[in-house]
Amino acid sequence: MSACPNTLIDTAVCAPLPVLGRDVTVPLVTGGEVTYAALDYAASAPALQRVWDDVAAYAPYYGSVHRGAGYLSQLSTDLFENSRATVAEFLDCRADDQVVFTRSTTDSLNLLASALPEGCQVFVFETEHHASLLPWGDGARVTCLDAPRTPEQAVTTLERALADRDPYGPALVCVTGASNVTGELWPVRELAAAAHAHGARIVLDAAQLAPHHPVSVQELDVDWVAFSGHKLYAPFGSGVLAGRADWLRAAKPYLAGGGASRTVARRPDGAVDVEWHTTAARHEAGSPNVIGVYAIASACKALTEAGFDSLVAREQSLVSAVRTGLAAIPEVTVLSLFGDEAPRVGVISFVVQGWNSSHFAAALSAEYGIGVRDGLFCAHPLVRTLLGSDPQDPGECGAPEAAPGEKSLNAIRVSFGAGTPDEHVERFLDAVRELVAQGARWTYRTEDGRCVPDTTG
Repeated sequence: MSACPNTLIDTAVCAPLPVLGRDVTVPLVTGGEVTYAALDYAASAPALQRVWDDVAAYAPYYGSVHRGAGYLSQLSTDLFENSRATVAEFLDCRADDQVVFTRSTTDSLNLLASALPEGCQVFVFETEHHASLLPWGDGARVTCLDAPRTPEQAVTTLERALADRDPYGPALVCVTGASNVTGELWPVRELAAAAHAHGARIVLDAAQLAPHHPVSVQELDVDWVAFSGHKLYAPFGSGVLAGRADWLRAAKPYLAGGGASRTVARRPDGAVDVEWHTTAARHEAGSPNVIGVYAIASACKALTEAGFDSLVAREQSLVSAVRTGLAAIPEVTVLSLFGDEAPRVGVISFVVQGWNSSHFAAALSAEYGIGVRDGLFCAHPLVRTLLGSDPQDPGECGAPEAAPGEKSLNAIRVSFGAGTPDEHVERFLDAVRELVAQGARWTYRTEDGRCVPDTTG
């Protein structure tokens, strides 16, 4: 493979962004060490070196946010609120949108679920990650829609479901921007138009989209967007919910406590009167994760300055290389909902005939120093639909290997992004070809439901 798989792309444009861990070496069970190939970006992307440097430079100066009169507190408060403005700009939010800082995408969507008006109907496809599939049960009527097989079918399915709903009550559609299983892009703008045409609102789960593509709240015409810092090349522990303020202002605070309240007074009868904030602070009780928030803002700036056109072009060359390489191996089947021609980000799931996915992933790690993911990827209904497996199958990672012709119970996922060197993709494809052709060189056993190298002998 050349330094840049697609020769139409300038090699300078193809340079990966510097990330933490790019030079880390790991031991191989067969002996020796190798530079670790991190190909599990869809779970957590490595932090950009730029983000880490920004955080390290700020760390000696951090202080209590919104709490103190001292210089460091004022500095931290300004940085915290400026980070909010940076995220709003990154997402191209409307002027009156709120940006609420949370712990993660899961936290963001649970926050929104707690803010739904009474009697709200929620429409969600079974293809969603559990973070956007599961939060809506309390106080809402949830309609889970079947997995579409084309983007057009997704829009048609939603339109039909919305046409049958109570036209006078509130409704919300939740949809992913890019699948965490197949990497396929969803028709967000068209789904938003369908939702609004039927009086519903829409929230975009951008956890897998924002690290790979620009996300414009205004162009997509979504009402809210949620994403996580740890998938956007920032350290763990912070997330974002951004969008329309009215439902958030009307809802009870997500957490009750300091920072969410404007005034608190005790009445003569012993009860407590509280006036809650109407700004984003209403749902940000407690001391905020200022470093996590600043890290997200730093990542937003770094991606914007690097240029999404260049990042997307480079990533698509890697996607093409991986898909072409896997397609040349008859024993490998790549999972897809919308078909081979569907646009997608750097997330690809597959199964290997005759291999248990946990065994294959363990061998990639132990024998080649390559980190991928195996299982159902917190998207059980989708993966089982793609595999054609019984919904009652346990899906244990240590399940017996699938024989030729049998259906796999789980899958393997390789994912990459702005920090992935071309060499890591090449190593991955070479390793897959070698494992399929020659088998594992080591013996593995099941431990706590996972395949691990057997080192007992």
